[in-house]
Amino acid sequence: MKYGLSIRPDGALDFVALGALIHRLDPGVIPFRKATDCHIHVSGGEFNVAANLADCFGLHTGVVSAMVDYPIGELIAERVKAMGVKPFYKRFKHDGVHGPNMATVYSDRGQGMRAPVVFYNRCNEAAAQLKPGDFDWEKIFGGGVRWFHSGGIFAALSKTTPELIIEGMEAAKKAGAIVSLDLNYRAKLWNILGGHERALEVIGRIVKNVDVLIGNEEDLQLGLGIPGPEVAASSKLDPSTFFGMIDRVRAQHPQIKVVATTLREVHSTNRHSWGAVAWIDGKTYVSPTCELDVVDRVGGGDGFAAGLIFGMLTGEEPEECVRLGWAHGALLTTFPGDTTMATVEQVRSLAKGGSARIQR
Repeated sequence: MKYGLSIRPDGALDFVALGALIHRLDPGVIPFRKATDCHIHVSGGEFNVAANLADCFGLHTGVVSAMVDYPIGELIAERVKAMGVKPFYKRFKHDGVHGPNMATVYSDRGQGMRAPVVFYNRCNEAAAQLKPGDFDWEKIFGGGVRWFHSGGIFAALSKTTPELIIEGMEAAKKAGAIVSLDLNYRAKLWNILGGHERALEVIGRIVKNVDVLIGNEEDLQLGLGIPGPEVAASSKLDPSTFFGMIDRVRAQHPQIKVVATTLREVHSTNRHSWGAVAWIDGKTYVSPTCELDVVDRVGGGDGFAAGLIFGMLTGEEPEECVRLGWAHGALLTTFPGDTTMATVEQVRSLAKGGSARIQR
C-alpha cells in the first residue's frame, strides 16, 4: 500500500472523470466588449484531468457527461475524441431554440496589469439535468477502473448532480477504485444553488467518499468549513498555513490519505510564481518554485492534478508525484486552452530541473 492507498494494478480504464463538458470562448488579450473573433477551447474541470492523463501521459481514461445533439455538441465530442478520452454520454435532444445546451464559458486572457475576466452562460445546461440512474456504472466499470474523479463545479450545477457524484463514487469504490475530488469552490455557482450553507452540506456528504482531495486554503475553508489559519501566510507560496489546516481536514474526514494543491503568487497576468504542496499519508511535500511566463492560466490546477495522479497510478515516490504535477501544471500555462499540449518527456525534464534551453 503506497501513499496510504490501495491502487489497483490494472483495469480497462486507468481513470474516469464525472463532470460537465463546456466550451470556452477566448478572444485572447481583447476584452469581450471589443472582441471581433474568438478561439473555442473544449474544457470542464473534471474532463481536463482525463484529457491530460490520456494525451500527455498515455493512460486509458474516460469521461461521464451529458451530450446534446447539435453542432456545439458535435464540436465538443470531436475534441473529446481527439484527446483520446473514451466518452460515456447521456444524450439530450436540442429543440432548436431553447436547448438544452452545452455550457459556454467566456474568458479573455487579460494582459499585464489587466486581469482576466470570466463569466458564464449555463442557462438550460444539459449537464445540470444529470441525475442518479442516468448511467450504468457496472457497465462503465465492468472491465476494471483504477481511479474515479469529480469536482465541486459539477456538484454546484443543480440539486441532482451531487447525488450523481455520490452514486458514481459509491460504484467506483465497489469496483475497487481510488476516489478523488477537486473542491474547485465557485461562489458564483453556489450562490445560485442556495449559498454557502448549501455548499457545506453538499460537499460534506460527497467528501465522505473521497480518498484524495485537491483544493487550496480557500477551498478548504469555503468548501469544507475548515477554520482559516490564525496567522496569515508570509506569501501565497508559503505552505505552512495549508499544512496547518490538514489536521482539521483529517478530523472531519479521517479516511482522506492525500490533500494537495498548487501555490501561485500573481505578479501580473503574465508573470506568476508557481509551486505545489501535498500532504500524503502523514508526510508533507513541497515542490520547487519557478517563475511562469503565462500564455493562458486556465487549467493549470487541472494540469497539476493530472501529473500528481499519473505519478500515483504509476507508483512514483510521493515527492516525484508532486514534482510531476507541479511541472505539468506549469507547462500547461504556456499553451492556449484548458488542456495539455505537453509531452511526458517535457514534464519529466522540468520535474527533474530542466530548463527552457532550445531542444535541437
